Amino acid sequence: MTSSIHENALSFADALPDGGSLMGLDLGTKTLGVAVCDAGWRFANADKTITRGKFGKDCEALRAIVEARRIAGFVLGLPRNMNGSEGPRAQATRAYAANLARSFDLPILLWDERWSTTSATRDMIGQDMSRAKQKARVDSHAAAVILQGAIDAMTGHSLPGLAS
Repeated sequence: MTSSIHENALSFADALPDGGSLMGLDLGTKTLGVAVCDAGWRFANADKTITRGKFGKDCEALRAIVEARRIAGFVLGLPRNMNGSEGPRAQATRAYAANLARSFDLPILLWDERWSTTSATRDMIGQDMSRAKQKARVDSHAAAVILQGAIDAMTGHSLPGLAS
């Protein structure tokens, strides 16, 4: 397997001919939300939120999860503006993806993350989660929303118009 950066779910899936567990990432300026899915690409689950440091520190934390869960690829949320354009945060995410590609021999999918945090917050409110728990878990839940959208698109279960 070789590291490659994709912006299309189907080309990303083609880079994973044997399937495998995936890691979803919601990249923030201070935290990194992490989610994982099963090898059959059915369900994304919020995992943890990592306090960001230098890339090397982030990489160590990610490597531990990659090895423990036998991760086959990354789905990294790409923060586009509501009109679809890209600003500084999207550029920073693309740079982070390039660093991931140099550090891991795994394919990477950049997935449009518009509304992921809003959706995650709405889901947690629906679960009657306290505001304190929401704040602590929103990034990992947003990563699960990002990852679920990508795996739904790869397996043909996405809603029309939402696949990238």
